[in-house]
Amino acid sequence: MVKVWYEPPPYGPRTSLNRPPYGLGNEARMAPYLVKLSKMPQWQSIGGAIGLSLVLAWLPLMNQKMPFTMSPEYQAASRAYMRYHNMNPIFGDSKDK
Repeated sequence: MVKVWYEPPPYGPRTSLNRPPYGLGNEARMAPYLVKLSKMPQWQSIGGAIGLSLVLAWLPLMNQKMPFTMSPEYQAASRAYMRYHNMNPIFGDSKDK
């Protein structure tokens, strides 16, 4: 029988031999904003990323008109149609009939 000796990596499990266990590595070579971002608490960096993506998704929608189905005339006609055909008689507009 052969005995095998296992030695874990020097920085703990799930770390490679050629990089430190935490952070970006040699911080002298990294951009300052990356070093600052890596040292921030997670909730701040994730919240900032979500906020930035929401703003970027909202920008194309800023100057568009609303859909025609949101006009008051269309909604009134839709309610009248629902009343006429007795749609949703328990909780909807047709319950008052």
